[in-house]
Amino acid sequence: MPEPTDSRRLIVIPAAITLAVTLLRLTGELLHWSPTLFNPAAGGGGALIGIAWLVPVFGVYFGISLARSGGGPQRVGVGFGLVILALALVPLAGLAASALGVNPQSLSTLLVFVVASVVAVPVAMRAWPELGRTLLVYSLAARIPVALVMLFAIFGNWGTHYDVPPPGFPAMGPLAKWFWIGLMPQLTIWIAYTVVIGGLFGLGAGALASRRRAAASR
Repeated sequence: MPEPTDSRRLIVIPAAITLAVTLLRLTGELLHWSPTLFNPAAGGGGALIGIAWLVPVFGVYFGISLARSGGGPQRVGVGFGLVILALALVPLAGLAASALGVNPQSLSTLLVFVVASVVAVPVAMRAWPELGRTLLVYSLAARIPVALVMLFAIFGNWGTHYDVPPPGFPAMGPLAKWFWIGLMPQLTIWIAYTVVIGGLFGLGAGALASRRRAAASR
């Protein structure tokens, strides 16, 4: 049986590509390039240049690479069930907070999403532990640089999506602002996004690759 793929080695090139995209986006926003490609608004949603789009791509890459090394998913059906459950946790938590009358623009709602994200990560990782560990390492390599960029952007007031707060965000000092809109979301919500969405695509790709590998060995 082939040796299992080392997660740290597997994520080196994806992490480098992700860092390059982060720096490209920062450059595009600072130089006021096309907002379609580099949206500087709060959250930066919909911008065509961004690392969120890389998650499904690298999820597929990790899934296929791990399956080819002999470490394919063991229980695909159960795995998909766990990933779907993890995917549902954050929006369900948001609906619960809304039903309880929590202001959707408050820090309390952000904390709800943070807690739900922290719970979602280990749930998704159980679907295919080897893939989950790989995605977790990749997510840290992708999101820690973003958190650091946000720190400098907030203190420098650069006017990019890295430092513009969401509507209704309370006034506070730059360090506290970075904690709430930078550090905490990047190391919880976006980690969960990477592990869950990457896990969904990676599990499907890994299952197909394992099936083809098994058929070829007959």
